[in-house]
Amino acid sequence: MQTEIPGRSIGYRLRGSEGEWRVLSDGEAGMAYASKEAAFEAAVAAASNAIRDGYDVTITVPGASETMLGVEHTDHGTDLPDGGPR
Repeated sequence: MQTEIPGRSIGYRLRGSEGEWRVLSDGEAGMAYASKEAAFEAAVAAASNAIRDGYDVTITVPGASETMLGVEHTDHGTDLPDGGPR
């Protein structure tokens, strides 16, 4: 069993739109994937190797409203005036 090394962390962030999703890590974009799911599977495989090497790992997957250029405000997580969720 490997020992975790404090302070070593790596993040994987999915960016793109249908037909061209990429996994960014350390500011570098990897190859293009046809779907968000395929890019996620690639990120999980890379993260699995990083975990084995003792890294703290974060994978960030955008919701349906996020695009390659940024995040569109959708009010997710806020309540309607009548108290019900959006």
